[in-house]
Amino acid sequence: MRKLIVHNIVSLDGYITGPGNNVMLLPMGDFFDAYCAERLGSADTLLLGKNSYDMFRGFWPGVVDMPEATEDQKEISRRDNEIQKVVVSDSITEADTAPWSDTTRIVRRKEAHEQIAELKQGDGGDIIMFGSRTLWNDLLQAGLVDELHLMVGPVVLGGGTTAFAEGEVPPLTLIDTRRSEGSDNLLLRYAVGNS
Repeated sequence: MRKLIVHNIVSLDGYITGPGNNVMLLPMGDFFDAYCAERLGSADTLLLGKNSYDMFRGFWPGVVDMPEATEDQKEISRRDNEIQKVVVSDSITEADTAPWSDTTRIVRRKEAHEQIAELKQGDGGDIIMFGSRTLWNDLLQAGLVDELHLMVGPVVLGGGTTAFAEGEVPPLTLIDTRRSEGSDNLLLRYAVGNS
């Protein structure tokens, strides 16, 4: 059975975006990029909601060719371009998936739980989620998320979008912590209690 792993960066006060939905207020940096590249390296499916999918496909495809991009950023771009993607949305169409049309499958929201449960039963690497707060919170509450990897950045945003939506969160068990020299971020990896 494949694992569904959610990875996000969060502020000390629990926000995944700052005021005005500004994600750039979070201290991503080299450690965050390296861990994203690592997670993509062990995955063979990228699961996203529509907003994150649109943001990713608008940014990542060309990063591999940018001279100023770091090696980890180029690896994220390469993997994003190659990996199979599942986007959960009721409004997206195949015409909205370029330049990733050949590697994207659209799942409608009412079918999401069933389709993702089937994905998890298949063979292959991890299923990884970045961003996609509405979707991963829904899947977490539905018992479909296996691990939650939160990179905590040393910033207090005081407002924005909280990491967790309203509703009951299953028990979480800390399975690992990681630091990286030169970064003040801390990675916390949790197993979800019902996984």
